[in-house]
Amino acid sequence: MPDTDITMSPSGKQTANLDTWIWLDKSRFKPVSATANLPSIGLSATTTAKPVSLTIEPGTQDAKVDPASGECRIGADGSIGTPYSDDRKNQAPPCGVTYLRATDQTGPHPLKANVTWEISWTSSDGDGGALPTVTYGYTTDVTVGEVQSINR
Repeated sequence: MPDTDITMSPSGKQTANLDTWIWLDKSRFKPVSATANLPSIGLSATTTAKPVSLTIEPGTQDAKVDPASGECRIGADGSIGTPYSDDRKNQAPPCGVTYLRATDQTGPHPLKANVTWEISWTSSDGDGGALPTVTYGYTTDVTVGEVQSINR
């Protein structure tokens, strides 16, 4: 399974009270299968892992996540989250975080992104079923700054 590398927009240092869009590269996050064969007895088994969601934990109480649960479900097209584009600038991200305070006093926030995978198996003799879900995570430090202006 691929590493849980998220893409964020804007990238790099974040700005307080500015939405950060988060998504996964849907070309990398798709069902993954592995098959084992026992040719001597004519038996094979295939295990398939399918990504189902991305959970965001912003690393501070001074943040708001979208959706409010922090769990971004996989879309019908296989995407998790939506890449930011200029035509979406007035929309809230379907999967994202908004930091409410700068980190100059606290240091960076450890943003955690965890992908949940549903696992199932089938065998050549017709057996199969669900296996326990697994979660793989990624943590990145997020620095948040402030934009200040003077109005005269």
